[in-house]
Amino acid sequence: MTRLGGKELVVNAEMIRFVEATPDTILSLTNGEKIIVQESVDEVIRRCIEYGRSLRSLAD
Repeated sequence: MTRLGGKELVVNAEMIRFVEATPDTILSLTNGEKIIVQESVDEVIRRCIEYGRSLRSLAD
């Protein structure tokens, strides 16, 4: 993910509770923290799905 200032960060997909567009994309984490990112809601969802698929392929 990319913060609004352009700094890259890695977010644990399992920690994401909600993804909101307000119009900025806000990730609400299970620990109560909120992170505003440059990526769209659709992109965040795509990356979370990709992460889940990668976990399943490792288990096979």
